[in-house]
Amino acid sequence: MTNAPPEPPQRLRLATYNVEWFTGLFDDDGRLLADNQRSARYKINRAEQLTALGIVFTAMDADGVMIIEAPDTGSRRSTITALENFTRHFGLRARRALHGFTSETEQEIAFLYDPDRITATHDPIGAPPAHADPKGVPRFDGVFWHDLNTDAHPERIRFSKPPLEVAVTDKVTGQALRLIGVHAKSKAPHGARSPAEVMRIAIENRRKQLAQCLWIRARAEVHLTAGDRLIVMGDFNDGPGLDEYEKLFGKSGIEIVIGTESPPEMQMLEPHAEMILGRKLGVAPTSARFYDSAKKRYFQALLDFILVSRNLAAAAPVWRIWHPLDDPDCWRIPELREALLAASDHFPVSLDLHDIPPEKAGKQA
Repeated sequence: MTNAPPEPPQRLRLATYNVEWFTGLFDDDGRLLADNQRSARYKINRAEQLTALGIVFTAMDADGVMIIEAPDTGSRRSTITALENFTRHFGLRARRALHGFTSETEQEIAFLYDPDRITATHDPIGAPPAHADPKGVPRFDGVFWHDLNTDAHPERIRFSKPPLEVAVTDKVTGQALRLIGVHAKSKAPHGARSPAEVMRIAIENRRKQLAQCLWIRARAEVHLTAGDRLIVMGDFNDGPGLDEYEKLFGKSGIEIVIGTESPPEMQMLEPHAEMILGRKLGVAPTSARFYDSAKKRYFQALLDFILVSRNLAAAAPVWRIWHPLDDPDCWRIPELREALLAASDHFPVSLDLHDIPPEKAGKQA
């Protein structure tokens, strides 16, 4: 009698999800506002948005979710309290919340995870602001110096929403991962009152967005050189070929973080971005859907990404954009399809890891 082959490790599913104004669905004590008052979603009340989010999170069944636009933390509000109340209400497996540096806005970055499957800790890298080397790679709550205007005078770059750095250990395989959750600077010219102002603000915001991506890339290179299993995930407010200003600056923010001009072993991989970079047809994946009130129609964009290091890509991970109109499995389930449209203007992006290769020290070959 021969022994049965060992069962392969259970898949580890990680996801990123930008939930539009999640904070508006909770009161100051973190209790759910499941009522008929308007939410930030067009013609959708708070109870409807919460119900839709419960359906989406349940369907994803992720071991860990990087939440972009998570509920606010401040003198009276707590990101962790709100999110853990949400997970208890819907009985989610990913029920523990992790929050890093507090945002200057009401939109935080947080990580929801299943404590029975993984351990997760906020583990920021780099010198704290008071001790940072201006020429180094500071901690994400500090200041990064970059010459935005190419005038030989570097400007101070700060994150209004500092990236969340998470050290994760898979309790099933014992493997360690590094996650960086990102909500990069929006390029929208908010406040512009004339075509000239639109152009000026858009260019200024793109410079800041690219500088933030250079900062994230510098941190990524530290991990890639050390041979860490790295995942950079979130809303980059950018993508290859997304706007006309890309020609002015040479590349998109996502290309900077991928490291398209670096040696292959130092590049990160993201198949949806690569589809656009190498496309010959007009077909492209999308992860967000917005309504243009002036043109009275929806438009779509690829803004949400999950980038992985080469040592993780070797395990043939599976990426998925939970787009209700493009993903056949989402489309064929009416309840899930409608929930994805009601829950947010972004759709989740997930990554399934099935068999993570052994860790190697040093730069990946």
